Amino acid sequence: MTERVLRLAVPNKGRLRDSSASLLREAGLDFEQTERALSVHVRNVDLDLLFVRTDDIPEMVADGVADVGITGQDLLAEFEAASGVSLPELAQLGYGHCRLVAAVPRASAAEKLEDLAGLRIASAHPAVTRRIFADRSIPVTVVPLRGSVEVAPKLGVADGIVDLVSTGSTMMVNGLRPLDTLLSSQAVLVAGPTSGSVRSSEIEGMVTALAAVTNGRRKRYLLLNAPADAVTAISGIIPGLGAPTVVPLAQDGMVAIHSVVDANAVWNLLADLKAAGGRDILVLPIEQLIP
Repeated sequence: MTERVLRLAVPNKGRLRDSSASLLREAGLDFEQTERALSVHVRNVDLDLLFVRTDDIPEMVADGVADVGITGQDLLAEFEAASGVSLPELAQLGYGHCRLVAAVPRASAAEKLEDLAGLRIASAHPAVTRRIFADRSIPVTVVPLRGSVEVAPKLGVADGIVDLVSTGSTMMVNGLRPLDTLLSSQAVLVAGPTSGSVRSSEIEGMVTALAAVTNGRRKRYLLLNAPADAVTAISGIIPGLGAPTVVPLAQDGMVAIHSVVDANAVWNLLADLKAAGGRDILVLPIEQLIP
């Protein structure tokens, strides 16, 4: 019997949709995504993409409908708390960052999570909310809601909420203030309980390709020319993956210095490199990086 093609479940809408498609394309996959297509075969790799609701992906992976899937850590935690099934988290993908936050109305007397004991908490993540409060021995009544969680206290449905936030602005607009962050979340690649052992080589190749893109996004390739006697000072400034590459130039006493640096360090690096003698400084994006 011929083994079926590897299947990857991908969000078809919501906050993870576009970023997931971009990641796959940057990793080298050639596919066409349309609004109506639920499944497409990748043109250059023996891989099927299943475009489904992000909320459904953990269950589809657990059931073996898909071998691997891209979902949020918040949804993974909710699925695991509700089902008791743990799915291996293969890679963190570096986008879709948000937090699961407990919040109360501004006029509430609650100042910490323990002050919610005995109260009603509305959430679109009821299973993981119950588990977190139970783990902290804080008795609460969790009210499951699918949407409009922020207005639950105004409607008298609950005394507080647990909801997903990116900036917290929606909570503030609805008269709420945060008490505590219960869970930090980002997009992750997950596998089924047994798919990793059955199709380990294919899945390992996928993890490597996606990690190469996420690693590259966090780094920049730095090139500059400098006097040879400035190499020691410049090497001390550059926080690269390792010792920088130093190449002699045709001009006597001058060298080219190459290094890979953190993208978020570039802003502070440039002035120091220039002051140390660096010139003709180039900062380039990195499409893929395998350390």
